[in-house]
Amino acid sequence: MTLTVRPVVGRRAKISALGTYVPPDLITNKDLEKLVDTNDQWIVDRTGIRERHKLAAGLGTSDMCVEAAKKCLAARGIEPSEVEAILVGTVTPDMMFPSTACLVQDKIGAKGAWGFDVSAGCSGFVFALQAGAKLVESGAHAKVLVIGADANTRMTDYTDRSTCVLFGDGAGAVLLEPAEEGEIGLIDFVHEVDGSGGVALNLKGGGSLNPSTHETIDAGMHFIYQDGQAVYKFAVRKMAEVTTRVLDRNGVTGADLDCFIPHQANKRIITATADRLGMDPERVIINIEKYGNTSGGTIPLAMETAVEQGKLKKGDLVLLAAVGAGFTVGAALLRWEI
Repeated sequence: MTLTVRPVVGRRAKISALGTYVPPDLITNKDLEKLVDTNDQWIVDRTGIRERHKLAAGLGTSDMCVEAAKKCLAARGIEPSEVEAILVGTVTPDMMFPSTACLVQDKIGAKGAWGFDVSAGCSGFVFALQAGAKLVESGAHAKVLVIGADANTRMTDYTDRSTCVLFGDGAGAVLLEPAEEGEIGLIDFVHEVDGSGGVALNLKGGGSLNPSTHETIDAGMHFIYQDGQAVYKFAVRKMAEVTTRVLDRNGVTGADLDCFIPHQANKRIITATADRLGMDPERVIINIEKYGNTSGGTIPLAMETAVEQGKLKKGDLVLLAAVGAGFTVGAALLRWEI
């Protein structure tokens, strides 16, 4: 393998710490059997999911972000006051405004930091990761907190068996810092959006087009709508395309990767992508059975699973990939420097 590291203007960025959080309450497949016409075997066979976590009433996405951020900063051994920017990838903000990033900044005491939310569906974390990396690479900041988090159960219709089996709640945070001498960190990325896919995966109510009314509530417009077949076909095709592109232009193949960490939407999508990349299944991280689809939270949660399983170690060549509502698509290649 000859890894071609694409140059950056200025310094390189690396992930220097990781922290995650999932709420303690669970929704199992057995629980869902009591709500809709489904069963455990059907759900496992089609999605790979056995259980998912649910955020308690009275809490918001920012509360999960805070827990993940605290663990991340503690792992690095720094104070919140040292954080200079906070980027949150989410489609389930506590409220329309202020942003989740503002709420997190206040709750953790990151005085002087600025930040913003990134709305990219399930690609929110990888999109926010690259935006944060550019802040570090440009020299603007030395410590950027990037969080992916969603409280999907808040917008799930538990009478719709096609969607209610899929989603859970969770959060993960990473700290971005300048790479030190001899480290590579984040190498390259490929991102795309395709707005024509918005009709296949969306939440129609609550925005400026369809503001909240009794009519929008009665019409179920505040729940996730998904055309499952259209999303599945797009995800399988585009996840393979963007991962292949980022590998090809850096002179590596799937066989060269130490770890593949994909968005956890559906086990069949993950295995189809891994097969097309020629990946060793042992190097593909799948934890969807424990968490379901946590949207922005899936990739950092899968990072932690990889670390716990001994499949993600310092110096490993890692590929991240996600497809989300929009449609959005993202892939990133990096060296793990923790």
